[in-house]
Amino acid sequence: MTLFSKLSIFYFVYFSLLGVMAPYLGLYLEKQGFSLFEIAQLSSLLMLTKIVAPMLWGTLADRHQNRIYLVRLGAMMTMVCYLGFFVAEQFWHYALIIVLFSFFWNAILPQFEVVTLLSLGGQKDRYSRIRLWGSIGFIISVVAMGWAFEKLGIYLFPLSLLVIVAAIFLASLFQFNTVEGRVAKPLTAPGLWQQIKRRDTQLFFWSCFLLQASHGAYYTYFSIFLASIGYEKTQIGWLWGLGVFAEVIIFIIMHHWFARHSIKMIMLISLALTSLRWCLTSYYADVFWVLVGSQCLHAFSFGAMHAAAIKFVDLNFDERTQGRAQALYSSLSFGLGGAVGAFLSGVIVVNTSYEMIFVVSAVMAVLAMILVFPFRSRLNTRLL
Repeated sequence: MTLFSKLSIFYFVYFSLLGVMAPYLGLYLEKQGFSLFEIAQLSSLLMLTKIVAPMLWGTLADRHQNRIYLVRLGAMMTMVCYLGFFVAEQFWHYALIIVLFSFFWNAILPQFEVVTLLSLGGQKDRYSRIRLWGSIGFIISVVAMGWAFEKLGIYLFPLSLLVIVAAIFLASLFQFNTVEGRVAKPLTAPGLWQQIKRRDTQLFFWSCFLLQASHGAYYTYFSIFLASIGYEKTQIGWLWGLGVFAEVIIFIIMHHWFARHSIKMIMLISLALTSLRWCLTSYYADVFWVLVGSQCLHAFSFGAMHAAAIKFVDLNFDERTQGRAQALYSSLSFGLGGAVGAFLSGVIVVNTSYEMIFVVSAVMAVLAMILVFPFRSRLNTRLL
């Protein structure tokens, strides 16, 4: 099996889990009798572990230079901790299991991103075409399980996740061509915090935080919102899948976009379209074809932004700090940003409406865009 295939399979199964978790966790918890605010709290716990776990794993990986071992350990512990879902009954049971399970699950991806980049060596332009298989996995799982939950019931949710968690562990056992520990480490290179002190780096992390905070309402309440206005689970699954299909398309062409435009320009365009997406979702969710168009903008709100972020980190941090830098990106954006967005959307929806949480999301995306304007535009060299 080729290196390309091994890397692609891991991304495929990893994001297949997200394809079940993101759209259907809220619906499953609602069926278990939890209130909207309790669902927001549990969803925010899923995000909060992204703050601690990636940084801890990143520190260990940079110190010991054995990232794939940590990926395998994290995958195994994810599977072990997940078994608690089958015995959980009360709110605090679910809270504890989500914290333990997601701690290890969230620790895996940033280090596997580094494993991928190290394995590719001088072929980093292939990253987007490998990462798109994660999006394909998401699409297949979200559509297939949407149909299954519609026909067989949402109670199938825990079993479906267990199968995917086991597949993630098996995929982590592949051999990858990393070169960790064999590359000389320059003694004069600046440390992690010296690199973080740069103005563009700080603005980058803050903008990523706001972007993912704007997604908090989407990941927590989008499915519940659509169900409340009459959409069926199968339709909801197709809409989630459509968004990620658009993401696949953008991953295929990202290397061409990077060759012509700076990271700054890509981020500005993507954030502007992200704000438009949340406005359309807020005001026109009941108009099916408008909702289809807004879901296609996921290509920019996640796909282009994530590819630009991975490239930014790769350009601005050296090999000694790559693990912690990727972890910091994950922690501050998907972790802290996602948790703040999920919790804030819970507070807002209890007091106002589903529509209002997406208006707030649009404002967050605009604020993120404002932070990107001061970027230097020189960051357009070296393809990812």
